[in-house]
Amino acid sequence: MPVALLALAVGAFGIGTTEFVMMGVLPQAAADFGVSIPTAGYLISGYALGVVIGAPLLTAVAVRLPRKTMLLAMMALFTVGNTLFAMAPNHELGVVFRFIAGLPHGAFFGAGAVVASSLVERGNRAKAVSMMFMGLTLANVVGVPLGTLLGQSVGWRATFAVVALIGVGAMASIARLVPHQGPPPEPTLRGELGAFRKPQVWLALAIVMFGLGGVFACLSYVTPMLTEVAGYQPATVTLLLSLAGLGMTLGNFLGGRLADRALMPSLYGALLALATVLAVFTVTAEGKLGSAITIFLVGVAGFMIGPMMQARIMEKAGGTPSLVSAAVQSAFNIANSIGAYLGGLVIAGGLGLVAPNWVGALLAVLGLSIAIVSGTLDRREPTPTLAPAGNG
Repeated sequence: MPVALLALAVGAFGIGTTEFVMMGVLPQAAADFGVSIPTAGYLISGYALGVVIGAPLLTAVAVRLPRKTMLLAMMALFTVGNTLFAMAPNHELGVVFRFIAGLPHGAFFGAGAVVASSLVERGNRAKAVSMMFMGLTLANVVGVPLGTLLGQSVGWRATFAVVALIGVGAMASIARLVPHQGPPPEPTLRGELGAFRKPQVWLALAIVMFGLGGVFACLSYVTPMLTEVAGYQPATVTLLLSLAGLGMTLGNFLGGRLADRALMPSLYGALLALATVLAVFTVTAEGKLGSAITIFLVGVAGFMIGPMMQARIMEKAGGTPSLVSAAVQSAFNIANSIGAYLGGLVIAGGLGLVAPNWVGALLAVLGLSIAIVSGTLDRREPTPTLAPAGNG
């Protein structure tokens, strides 16, 4: 695989750390700001909203920029947002700064996915995209557990100061390793928006929003679930988050390879597995061993879906993949917001800390249902041919 994928993975590592470490330090941030855990969940939703808005907006604004320039600009904004959040004086401004940090997330991954796929042959494109996303999943093995431990030991603000430093390192690696990426042929906003006239593009986005919403209904509240239900000590949660990250890394690895071989059957299997594992978690959450095994399996099943859907939507977009590729990240973080909101809603409603797993299972089933509809339409119409992405 091209060495440029390593630079993209470094950026993905920083983004994955800032997105998911918030779940690990949520109790500390809530206590510092003087709010409840469900209220502190808006720090997760605020970031997700930034991604949802920033992905299409920043991609559209920068449609004519060389993609390397865009990647560097997005990482600069990411670094500024995390620096501001580390200094946030109260919960309200914390949500605003998390929103700012989330703005470049989708545009970075959207441009990065197009760059990654352009560096390899057609049959390896999903694998190349999964290699970039490997940085995101490795963040859950290394970045999130260490960030959680740092937050518990020194304070959550130190965690996000380190995240800002990772952003600086990502900019340096992109500047050095990623070759110059010119804009694609005839990069017009009208052409990019034309991809959204295709029903299959919207179905793909819906699969991401609802199917992966199941993952985040669980993961958004996994720390209090593991400490207050399973009975783990807070310090042990870092090891469990690392275990979940290993599952995500394995899932991402498998998802990229399965997508290049048999995309839709693999997607059906991943969504069904996710729904099943989340339903089982409502039972296994009561025990230490069962909860540890299940959180690993949630990571595997949930993160198999990511590279599959990135490959799916770029295929359905045809020759204008930039904006829809970024839109996947908007959908991914709508999923984050939906999951966090509904999970917090059932907790606030008195249904207990395990209840978000039921919400997650139902969302995964909904995602599977949409995927079946999309697969059925595939058999009724010809599959669009993905135009070569060139050096863009």
